[in-house]
Amino acid sequence: MLANGILRRMHILFFEFVYLCSQRRKIVKARTLKKDKVNIITMGCSKNLVDSEVLLTQLKGNGIEASHESGSQDNNIVIINTCGFIDNAKQESIDTILQYVEAKDKGLVDKVYVTGCLSQRYKDDLEKEIPQVDAYFGTRDLPALLKKFKADYKHELVGERLLTHNAHYAYMKISEGCDRPCSFCAIPLMRGGHVSRPIEDLVKEAEHKAANGTKELLLIAQDSTYYGLDLYKKRNLAELMRRLSDVEGIDWIRLHYAYPTGFPMDVIEVMKERDNICNYLDIPLQHGSTSVLKTMRRGTTREKQEALIHSIRDLIPEIAIRTTLITGHPGEGEKEYEEMVDFVERMKFERLGVFTYSHEENTHAHSMEDNIPEEVKQQRANTLMEVQEQISFDLNQEKVGETFKVLIDKKENGYFVGRTEFDSVEVDNEVLIDASQHYCRIGDFVQAEITDATEFDLYGMVV
Repeated sequence: MLANGILRRMHILFFEFVYLCSQRRKIVKARTLKKDKVNIITMGCSKNLVDSEVLLTQLKGNGIEASHESGSQDNNIVIINTCGFIDNAKQESIDTILQYVEAKDKGLVDKVYVTGCLSQRYKDDLEKEIPQVDAYFGTRDLPALLKKFKADYKHELVGERLLTHNAHYAYMKISEGCDRPCSFCAIPLMRGGHVSRPIEDLVKEAEHKAANGTKELLLIAQDSTYYGLDLYKKRNLAELMRRLSDVEGIDWIRLHYAYPTGFPMDVIEVMKERDNICNYLDIPLQHGSTSVLKTMRRGTTREKQEALIHSIRDLIPEIAIRTTLITGHPGEGEKEYEEMVDFVERMKFERLGVFTYSHEENTHAHSMEDNIPEEVKQQRANTLMEVQEQISFDLNQEKVGETFKVLIDKKENGYFVGRTEFDSVEVDNEVLIDASQHYCRIGDFVQAEITDATEFDLYGMVV
């Protein structure tokens, strides 16, 4: 009897096992048949964001369901577009990769792909250290990435980029890569040499954007003033801006990342003559000491930079100039740093960003001794920004009582938040309009009188 009982129990267990296996096969089959959903995560700068938008457009154009930084839990494939510019950005990208690799290990996602600058620069190391990633791609490997989805790069989609934010503004990458020899910069290692996009393609993109509600174009590149040298054998940025300003429906064109050495002044002439080109210039100067600029291999001097700024302001006195500076580059002693502080105090830049020097492998500066402690670099950056805060406060106070054309970007914390032509997205001053007293529509222009100002914000009322 005991033996018969054991046999019956084994018989039951066998059929239970068979049943469970069949159910598991059904689950696996159902999961296999489930349509892929792709989530694209973007790290770093606006140039990376454009790349992600192009990827999103290509995936959707191939019939693949995709989104950008979706909060949904049902995305089974993740593509991380990384940044590899400086140490903090690299660490943030690595942390994000590890986060999604862990999610893959837990069965929350099926595949993790990594692309972008970090992947371009450190692909071999990443494959060795984080092998759980399904594939790594460089900055110009979009066709290879698409093949992972059995998709093809669709040339007919050029210019038809899906935006990941409100449609009233759009970044436009006018070129890729950089030919400059700056000592501290790893961008040529990650992005390659300078390649301009044809004017016709950019105009076509602008027309498509305008037809879909874009009112502001933000021109970006690794080096925008080099535009056209490869295609047209001359600096052709002024002609590009002129052609883009002719596109009906584009109210603002904003220029970013203009390299100062050999700056084409005809760009300022076009800016002056065209109403829809913002009186705004982002021109990274990087330092205010001639000796450090020489070490940086910037091809200019403090005196030449000051003369350039004065020439630009002579042509357009109301222009807003944004620049970036680096503290702690090899060769920057107290004397050179004080020269940079004096440079900022004399030039009174409308907008300023300060970064600490990052010792990057395979750059020219990496052969130099990185002998300035991190806390000293940071303290110097903080001091520069304190100087800039007072300059910005004084300049903003001069705006109180004036009326400006303001583009409304969003509603946040009880305010409609917008920008003047003198301010770019995310990095510059904002105009705050009390939503309890005024109604504004996102993406519309309003006339706003400035009633109060702080170091980095303006408060206004619609008039």
